[in-house]
Amino acid sequence: MLSSVGLSLLVLLSAMEAATVERVEYDYYKYHTMPEITNWMAQLEKDYPDVVTIVEYGQTYEKRVISLLKIGLNTGEKKKAIWMDCGIHAREWIAPAFCQYFVRQILQAHKTDPKMQEMMKNMDFYVTPVLNMDGYMYSWKDNTTRLWRKNRSPGPPGCDGYGTDLNRNFDANWGTLGVSFNCSSNTYCGSQPVSEPEAQAVTYFVGSRKDDFLCFLTIHSYGQLLLVPYGHPNFTASNYKELMEVGLGAADAIRSVHGMNYTVGTSPDVLYANSGSSRDWARFQGIPFSYTFELRDDGTLGFQLPEDQIQPTCEEAYSGALHIITYAHDKTFNGAVATAAATLWTMLLTVGVTGTTLM
Repeated sequence: MLSSVGLSLLVLLSAMEAATVERVEYDYYKYHTMPEITNWMAQLEKDYPDVVTIVEYGQTYEKRVISLLKIGLNTGEKKKAIWMDCGIHAREWIAPAFCQYFVRQILQAHKTDPKMQEMMKNMDFYVTPVLNMDGYMYSWKDNTTRLWRKNRSPGPPGCDGYGTDLNRNFDANWGTLGVSFNCSSNTYCGSQPVSEPEAQAVTYFVGSRKDDFLCFLTIHSYGQLLLVPYGHPNFTASNYKELMEVGLGAADAIRSVHGMNYTVGTSPDVLYANSGSSRDWARFQGIPFSYTFELRDDGTLGFQLPEDQIQPTCEEAYSGALHIITYAHDKTFNGAVATAAATLWTMLLTVGVTGTTLM
């Protein structure tokens, strides 16, 4: 009997060890399919039940459930919040890779870093790894679909094309600049503002909590840019100067990691004019710190960034995002502008970025 018990215990321990190894070996430096990302989210909720919750907040055109990871300590009180979404454009695979990396990093930092512990006590992080799930899955179909950008809703009557550019579909100067009304175009803005279910999901979830959000960070590629509102040249954000100062600080933090230069400015100044973006919509809603990250590279490899670029891209972007988030947190909870403190903390954290152990 003792032998049987011992054997059973050995089998149980072996199974536990195998499960642990499987979790540790999730590779943050490769591109993952949508099912893999969904399973990863479920595993995080199991591994970090005290700080991670999956929140379902909408459906795609093809009826896939849009989910985010809510990360923060349950204090029993209403909290401020940080928004981050990735994968609004299907072909920008580095963006979902960054969201996964970002989540891993803040969960690791929360274990030992007092500053991250403080921020998770004061704020919740809402992270959507892939917003445009239909388009993302379509971009994985084969080589002919790899560069798909839009969602997968059918065009209006009389149009054989598919898809709306979700980042032209938000109710922010919709349909005025940098868009197309040709449904076959990559920048087709939809039949009306917020016509698409994915844009509706973000609009409702964030809009119904807009007073809680301090930051709205939407992650794209490529170009190595930090874009501030607005995409329309006739509009200027009321806190434009502060947005630029914080953005330039984030660019400094990015540069300190691998020497990569990011340009900061409005879209008309450094890229092109556009309308209907989620970034502009968030700022119009009163969320003070709204930024678009355009990750690597400069266009040499473009949307097909190789996997050996995932780690350095994520490491530097993490430093930049944390600079913005820390600034917004400290300004809100310390009652003073804290650019120097945010810079110092992100610089110190950067020192340990490459040495962090994988979950």
